[in-house]
Amino acid sequence: MKQLTVRGLGDDLTRAIRRLANRDGTSLNRAAVKLLRRGAGLEGGRRANTVGSSLDRFIGSWSDTEAGEIERALKHFETIDEAMWD
Repeated sequence: MKQLTVRGLGDDLTRAIRRLANRDGTSLNRAAVKLLRRGAGLEGGRRANTVGSSLDRFIGSWSDTEAGEIERALKHFETIDEAMWD
């Protein structure tokens, strides 16, 4: 298992780690690792559905034809309605 020294946590994050450790009856290290894994979207050893990753399975999966269809369908979103900015 790798080790890492983290500096500059700040009082608020240190308190959050301590609260989690006390709540779970675990060490500060385990609580910090749990929060790091949660923040990285790695709950339970697998990638969780985090903001920005829910569509990752589609990356590279569309054919050129499908990609063109999607681009055409979304084209109208590129138009700026100037009246909304007055």
